[in-house]
Amino acid sequence: MINGQIRDKEVRLIGEDGSQLGIMSAREAQKKADEAELDLVKISPKAKPPVCKIINYGKYKYELARKEKEAKKKQKIVEVKEVRMSPNIDTNDLNTKISHARKFLSKGARVKVTLRFRGRELAHVNSSKGILDDFAKALDDVATVDKRPKFEGRSMIMFLAPKN
Repeated sequence: MINGQIRDKEVRLIGEDGSQLGIMSAREAQKKADEAELDLVKISPKAKPPVCKIINYGKYKYELARKEKEAKKKQKIVEVKEVRMSPNIDTNDLNTKISHARKFLSKGARVKVTLRFRGRELAHVNSSKGILDDFAKALDDVATVDKRPKFEGRSMIMFLAPKN
């Protein structure tokens, strides 16, 4: 809240230089802000009494936006790539999928390995878990199993994360 929007009876006022000016009525605080030709901004509304500060509001908003933008720059976005297979996959096809996953992991992305079941394949779920175990074992040198194989709906899913 800013200037006339502050409806509290008493506020704790902080000056433009950061010094404590004490507890006073909101009107007195607004007068002091007007004398300094600055804005009265409620910094901490949940405190007893609420804390207000005399600052240049435009500059304050600009600083907040700049800090937010700077924090966004330093953020690292982790990409998740997916490798889909069926339970009756051949060894050469499996090796191709493993090489694709290896490439994704080397670039720093997490890999979601999905084993999709269709029709009667659902009857052989237990024997298919070995495919995902072999997949993880083949990528043991570059990846760690982030989430163990888990059955969800008609597919079994496992997540791999690159080793540091």
